[in-house]
Amino acid sequence: MAIAIVDYGIGNLHSVSKAIERLGYEYVITGDKDEIFAAEGVILPGVGAFGDAMNHIREGGMDHIVQEVADSGKPLLGICLGMQLLFSEGEEYGVHRGLDILPGRVVRFPEGDYKIPHMGWNKLEYQRPEDPLVRDLYEGHVYFVHSYYVQPDRPEDLIAVADYGQPVTAIVGRDNVYGMQFHPEKSGELGRLLLRNFLALSTGERLDRPADIVINHTESQ
Repeated sequence: MAIAIVDYGIGNLHSVSKAIERLGYEYVITGDKDEIFAAEGVILPGVGAFGDAMNHIREGGMDHIVQEVADSGKPLLGICLGMQLLFSEGEEYGVHRGLDILPGRVVRFPEGDYKIPHMGWNKLEYQRPEDPLVRDLYEGHVYFVHSYYVQPDRPEDLIAVADYGQPVTAIVGRDNVYGMQFHPEKSGELGRLLLRNFLALSTGERLDRPADIVINHTESQ
């Protein structure tokens, strides 16, 4: 079995697949229901506008497939826009209904003393450091590119935030469903470790500590 990267016609498929390959895991890029359900874990990538992405997802019936994956208990990870799509609705170019797997709203950054889009490296601050996705990992910098951010309805769904003029939702998780607003495949060592943790959760692999997971780490930026 492999990790399924959902292909719904829009997404950063190449960079995510190459990151998985470098970590030594098998993957399949697919929009096929049977292949997605046969996978050990599922990744929902995404770039572009919220409404356009949801239109592509619904046109192919992928909304029902992703919902079934979430309901099945199979590990599911949304990356960047893919994380935003997991929530109830987004307000990019009008209000659009999301997958509604996690309750919350995707809103635009308010005007302030910072640039929009949020583009660059920001440090994670763990809200649930005991979560298996981040457990024993250092609070390092990861790479963001986005103009809209998630406001979850349930604070307990927050695994990590970053500071960009305000706390910005960076990692979310509930049961088997996870999301990363940043690009783990472009986020250096910490991004690699976070992605590997998700892949390990999917495959049931036990990671050695501290050989694979760096607890005390001095990050150079």
